[in-house]
Amino acid sequence: TTEMTNQEEAEIQISELDLLSSMFPYEEEFAVTDQLALAELKHYAENESADVPSSKVQFILNVKAEVPNASVVEFSMACALPFKYPTVLPEITVRSSLLSRSQQIRLNSDLKTYLLQNCSGEPCMLSARQWVKDYAAAYIDKELSSSSVTAEGAVRAEATTFTRLWIYSHHIYNKQKRKNIIDWAKELSLSGFCMPGKPGVVCVEGLQSSCEEFWSRVRRLTWKRILIRHREDVSLEGGGHAEIQSQRKFSTLEEKCFDAHGTRGNHMDLGQLYHFLEEKGCADIFQMYFGVEGH
Repeated sequence: TTEMTNQEEAEIQISELDLLSSMFPYEEEFAVTDQLALAELKHYAENESADVPSSKVQFILNVKAEVPNASVVEFSMACALPFKYPTVLPEITVRSSLLSRSQQIRLNSDLKTYLLQNCSGEPCMLSARQWVKDYAAAYIDKELSSSSVTAEGAVRAEATTFTRLWIYSHHIYNKQKRKNIIDWAKELSLSGFCMPGKPGVVCVEGLQSSCEEFWSRVRRLTWKRILIRHREDVSLEGGGHAEIQSQRKFSTLEEKCFDAHGTRGNHMDLGQLYHFLEEKGCADIFQMYFGVEGH
């Protein structure tokens, strides 16, 4: 059976390379630098060879990105596809003559983080290319100063809305997802709670921009079903720390497990959830989630 998956991975690699060459027909946009590895891979995928290819397919993707002062910067992505790709991530190094060494290291590390969070197990060369096109220019020196200033300005402007999101998922069992939910909430200064099991309930509250960033990250993970059941927005006068704190109904973001029962020990006691929400002054939410009055 492993042979089959290796075969499938090889086929996925070839179809992705075909897609890239049809989208970027010019040598200066996309070029396979190791034709022998590509020939071996095709040979393997077509089942004509039991030998696992000896080297990774390597290619260059060149991306032009516009920087705010309307000049165009070229970035080159040197890519190699490990034999187990897309089960494992591609190896990508982004370079540009305008990047200092530390900027290049930071850019490549951020790209890798993005791919880890969003593309594990999926063909991701187009996503990676798009990410470089959208974000790489911001890593170049002269742009960093101006973009960080506007980012601060944006935070001040948005600090005037306090948001609470009530998220519903078919189930939350996966330990990595549960860890992401808690880590991201902490990173974004959000409070609330996460109730794993089936169904899964997540509540986050804090600055509107932080809640939206949290939702966009969570939504990109793989779910059977996930949606925002209810959203509360409160306009704040000054948007200062004390005012934000006074709106919170939860002090931190914690995972809440209510006596579980059921085959996987993951079905939560909804009566306990109801009493917990009631204590926090959110009992009306229960009906929105489950369509029944609490008890």
